Amino acid sequence: MSTSTAAPPRRPDGQPPEKRKPGTRTAGEGRMAALLLSPTLLVLALVIAYPLVSALYQSLFREESGLDEDGFVAEGESFVGLANYTDLLAGESGQRFLNALANTTFFTFTTVALETVLGLALALAMNRAFRGRGILRASILIPWAVPTAVSGLLWRWIFQSDGIANTLIGTEILWTAEGFQAKAAVIIAEVWKTAPFIGLLVLAGMQVIPGEVYEAARIDGAGWWRQLGSITLPLVKPTLLVAVLFRLLDALRMFDLPFVLIGPGKQSVETLSMLAWDESNQLRYGSASAFAIILFLYVALVAIVFVKLLGADVAGTKEMRNLRKASRKAKARS
Repeated sequence: MSTSTAAPPRRPDGQPPEKRKPGTRTAGEGRMAALLLSPTLLVLALVIAYPLVSALYQSLFREESGLDEDGFVAEGESFVGLANYTDLLAGESGQRFLNALANTTFFTFTTVALETVLGLALALAMNRAFRGRGILRASILIPWAVPTAVSGLLWRWIFQSDGIANTLIGTEILWTAEGFQAKAAVIIAEVWKTAPFIGLLVLAGMQVIPGEVYEAARIDGAGWWRQLGSITLPLVKPTLLVAVLFRLLDALRMFDLPFVLIGPGKQSVETLSMLAWDESNQLRYGSASAFAIILFLYVALVAIVFVKLLGADVAGTKEMRNLRKASRKAKARS
């Protein structure tokens, strides 16, 4: 009994159909993809593009008041061009802006550096097999699950003059007053809350590392430190970079924690987001929009530099490629 396969369909001119190159798509597939993505693009345009364009437009105006031709007080907005941006480099507004920019940068890179080290340590602890590991994972994730405003109130109670912090160290420090101690309070509270986030993402990256890779390393005589430096950290690096990138972008927009913990109007902890809020609260929407646009450009610049120079693999393609290579090497050794 013979079997036969159907011949591939031919083109109208009688020639066999051309083979499609991998990664190419037809015009119909492109239209279908655009149709399926259109609701998402519409939502993004409404919640991102429109507010951004509106803030950029508003930053070109300034609220002014004066006397009209009849001698009555007249208030309204006038077009000032880039004056709101040039004022950021001079005068009292410029001093507040530079102070807020310095505080934002200091909080961002200090807290993210501490969170990365602590989060990596938490991931290593949660990844080990021991009795009670589930309880440890749940307890570590509790700070991250607490709302930021609630966390700020909790730490404000801890850092009171007669609070737990001063009782433990045996001295009285005004944590919520002006000074470096206010910065330290914000850093401690921020690291306590968000280090588990990095630990959770790094743990997810560790969970997909093939076990035979470590088994082959143990056969070769590699100890725990050698496995950490030669296997764990290189393979978890893409996940760690993405986690750090997410935390950088979030820390640059820091507002609620210092606002609740220390309070508004404190020069020691005022960030760009707090400065923009204060300007809008004073009905100076033009300068508030200018601060918001500068913050947006700062966040975008950090994201571009981090992705381009440090090679953060947001899509995860490099990570999967490295894992497949490591798995093949381990199988070849065994």
